[in-house]
Amino acid sequence: MIESEFVPPEIDWLALAPLIVVLGAGVVGVLIEAFVPAKARRATQIVLTLAALAGGFAFVAVLWPQIVAQPVQVLGGSLTLTPFALGAQGIIAVLAFLGVLVVADRTATGQDAFAPTASAVPGTSYEDLARRSGLEQTEIYPLLLFAAGGMMLFASTDDLIVMFIALEVLSLPLYVLCATARRRRLLSQEAAAKYFLLGAFASALFIFGVALIYGFAGTVRLLEIAQRLQQGLPLEGMSVLLVAGVLLVVVGLLFKVGAVPFHAWTPDVYTGAPTPITGFMAACTKVAAVAALVQVLYRVSIGVQAVDPEIMRQLQMVIVVVAVLTMAVGTVVGSVQTDVKRLLAYSSIAHAGFLLVGVAGFNAQVQSSTLFYLIAYGIATIGAFGVVTLVRERRVTPGAGEHNGPVGDDGVVLGEATEIAQWAGLGRKAPWLTAAFALFLLSMAGIPLTAGFIAKFGAFTGATTGGLWWLAVLGVLASVVAVAFYLRLLVVMVFQRAQDDPAEPQVKLAEATPGAAPGEAEVSTSGAVSTGATTGAGATATLTTVQVTTAQRIEVTVVRSRGPAAVAIAVCALATVILGVFPSPVLALVEQASKFVP
Repeated sequence: MIESEFVPPEIDWLALAPLIVVLGAGVVGVLIEAFVPAKARRATQIVLTLAALAGGFAFVAVLWPQIVAQPVQVLGGSLTLTPFALGAQGIIAVLAFLGVLVVADRTATGQDAFAPTASAVPGTSYEDLARRSGLEQTEIYPLLLFAAGGMMLFASTDDLIVMFIALEVLSLPLYVLCATARRRRLLSQEAAAKYFLLGAFASALFIFGVALIYGFAGTVRLLEIAQRLQQGLPLEGMSVLLVAGVLLVVVGLLFKVGAVPFHAWTPDVYTGAPTPITGFMAACTKVAAVAALVQVLYRVSIGVQAVDPEIMRQLQMVIVVVAVLTMAVGTVVGSVQTDVKRLLAYSSIAHAGFLLVGVAGFNAQVQSSTLFYLIAYGIATIGAFGVVTLVRERRVTPGAGEHNGPVGDDGVVLGEATEIAQWAGLGRKAPWLTAAFALFLLSMAGIPLTAGFIAKFGAFTGATTGGLWWLAVLGVLASVVAVAFYLRLLVVMVFQRAQDDPAEPQVKLAEATPGAAPGEAEVSTSGAVSTGATTGAGATATLTTVQVTTAQRIEVTVVRSRGPAAVAIAVCALATVILGVFPSPVLALVEQASKFVP
């Protein structure tokens, strides 16, 4: 009888440290919900979340010199740390840290952006009781950590099965977070349902593509697939199986990127989700998805070029067509939007197209320019949505302290004022906040001396280097169109007079918001305030009219930040300028990421 000795696997724990810190903190956060008293729970969760993300980035910095010198494979190739993958992990950690600062912010009235009981039926007495009791939804912080950890794994794995698991780990928390908005509850739950259903279809296509690739290569490791392609096709006609599998995997990734024609979820989800979650999701998810897309396309293309250049050309044309459609839809449809969050959603779609312009070049330069683009876009996006969280509607009574600057406790703060027309005159109410928002929009537009200009220049240069100069020209033209709707918003903010300006008194009727707390947003000009409970479908079940002595109105104001959101906005604005004026240090770092394959 032959005895076999157990050989323990060798695991490079330092290489896994960024993931262990972030995901481990998520597990600890779940335990905090069970054992820490309610009064101290929120502060504990915030400190733990920020510390975990900072720790994850610190380990990325420690690993950087080692990985640049020699990329490593962990757990037999399930995790492949190249400079590109490690750079993506670091970007996700930084953007998630800034996003959590916006999530943790509360207004001067002590309210955050999240419902006290997300599982309650909107408009019910149970939800109203939870709101009056001051309950807080602190479970969002472990969910954010799990989502961030899944994104970091998604961007760095070489195994398609592990990539699928990471896709679900990052997606499931986001589905839940999208349904937790404090106001516009039905819209928030609708957004979560759409995101979940369409995400399930995308995941199904992804795993089906993985099955086809495994049927072709007998492995799900990207490096091994490339090696077997270089050895030649095992059977005549097997290339169809490979191309179909790769295309299905790419479809699943393009869904997360928000590229056309897989973009339908983006405007509705960005609009319905809590605004801080929208900023977190728009920045971090795009980094993870684009990094994974580059991993798949570039690893597989190494082998495809050795087998049949025609297959490579067809794969490149698919990316080119998607890039053109994405730029066109994002810029044209975005130019007619009247809602700030939907405008930023279509801006996100357009930027997905600009990123794909660079990716379609299929050359080593694209890898570094893609990372810089993701940094520039991420900080501008988080900063922009941070500003949106502070621009609110407020119910005021004439003579009760209106027109005294940022809102205090004398007014009832409602939801975000997302209609572009409501942002008129914002430059006079909050000049510094307006300046920061203008800086973010100019960076998204690619105006010189901002980070966005350097990012777009790198992406379009990558396309021309790959022989796609005409695609770069289309990207420039699309950028010009995008400048128009960014400037339209700036003109409204700076040059138009506010609707509630004393020189032009206008009264905005507060519309009954499905799922709003009774009496929060139902005001009449006759001096009567209508209150009532709503059913889950949004229909009014009862209606009570309470007479008040003076008329009330809704005006747009800028709420006082308790600090975190203001810090995030300031850091994003500063980084946007520094990366636009002095980009060389960061460009030198991302240039090291061009060493892609171990």
